[in-house]
Amino acid sequence: MFSFLISIVALVVGYCVYGAFVERVFGPDPTRVTPAVSKADGVDYIAMPSWKVFMIQFLNIAGTGPIFGAIMGAKFGPASYLWIVFGCIFAGAVHDYFSGMLSLRHGGAGYPDLVGRYLGTRTKNVMLVFSILLLMMVGAVFVYSPAVILGDMAGDGGRSSIMVWVVVIFIYYIVATLLPIDKIIGRIYPVFAVALLFMAGALLVCLLLKWPSIPEFWDGLANRAPSVGVTGQPIFPCLFITIACGAISGFHATQSPLMARCLKNEKLGRPIFYGSMITEGLVALIWAAVSSWFFFDGGAAEVGSDLTAAAPVVVTKVSRSWLGMLGGILAVLGVVAAPITSGDTAFRSARLIIADFFHLEQKSIRRRLYIAVPLFIASSLLLWYNIADANGFNVIWRYFGWANQTLSVFMLWTATVYLVRNKPGRWYWITLFPVLFMTAVCFTFILVDQIGFGLPASWAPWIGLGTFAISLILFYLWKIRKTQ
Repeated sequence: MFSFLISIVALVVGYCVYGAFVERVFGPDPTRVTPAVSKADGVDYIAMPSWKVFMIQFLNIAGTGPIFGAIMGAKFGPASYLWIVFGCIFAGAVHDYFSGMLSLRHGGAGYPDLVGRYLGTRTKNVMLVFSILLLMMVGAVFVYSPAVILGDMAGDGGRSSIMVWVVVIFIYYIVATLLPIDKIIGRIYPVFAVALLFMAGALLVCLLLKWPSIPEFWDGLANRAPSVGVTGQPIFPCLFITIACGAISGFHATQSPLMARCLKNEKLGRPIFYGSMITEGLVALIWAAVSSWFFFDGGAAEVGSDLTAAAPVVVTKVSRSWLGMLGGILAVLGVVAAPITSGDTAFRSARLIIADFFHLEQKSIRRRLYIAVPLFIASSLLLWYNIADANGFNVIWRYFGWANQTLSVFMLWTATVYLVRNKPGRWYWITLFPVLFMTAVCFTFILVDQIGFGLPASWAPWIGLGTFAISLILFYLWKIRKTQ
């Protein structure tokens, strides 16, 4: 528990100290007119109160990643705490801050437009397709997981029950994606965010009262997954793909522009973008600690489960056992709300990205339907594969994890080029080091994991070091050419 508490304090200090440093490097201008004012359209560009924007941003980015990812990542032991802390402070929160602030500076531009502006048109076109595919995967996986939990809560976790909840969630997606952002998202997301924060706070109190004997840093940072029946997943690179949203997530780069279009002042960027990621890291830390108790301190047996339990089962079992019936329902609803709300904003982001690319105005409901209908059809087919194939969801989730982190790589490279071009000195190191690391993680994972080329896991450290070094050399060669 001491390692867990140290990690909590480190995240808070990171926001106060490093967050302020990152803000100073970027230099927000409180006098600059934001897109919410200059491009107000009553649909997507709407100035909203800062507290509401924070709640929506937090819920947008807090899908199943900081919960399910932390549960699966806890099997790696205390190393998961370190990744959440350092990943959040130096990579994830920086990534989210720059994706939001660069969007603000460029009229509410979406992720592909930002990438194209700094990395070139070809990269923009690749990222356009890549982003749409990722967002459709988000829509699929973030329908399935809450449908499973809701089916279990209703007392019937069978396929027919799951299908009913899938249809209900999809109907909500269609409505929320097409309506102006302040009609549904602006009204109910703050409520769902409170439910998610209540769940995290209640579990934190239970952890402090229970004070379980969970692994500490000084017990060693070796991979503990084999002790719970998980093999073939080395800490590098698998931990850094498994815990994505709780540390760094490229999906967030598609969500931050949504809230950049609703901010009244650039000075709000740090609490909204950097702060939301730190808050998500806190949620991930709490679930990592709870899951450590579940897997390593007899928790599974205590709640009537076993070590092979899937993440949704861990959520429902622990919540009901620790928080009672009412508290457990509220906690699980918070977990359900997170992926559902991330899913509908994923479709909204996809619609806006396509609209920006083809220069289609979105005031007209008819124009919104032109884009939204094909997106929903494609995602429905992907979702059907999830349900029809017993292993389909697991396969898509792993591809989603890799694609998600790869998306963050391109956003961090975009921010690095921005800093090289616009900030004198070597301030680009605040994004360069994390992007070099994540480039190495993503490239190594696709080479050694079974969804990729399946090379020997023992090669992973050398592939990672080589990728890091080559990327650094290529960056400096580019920088030298640009400054001559």
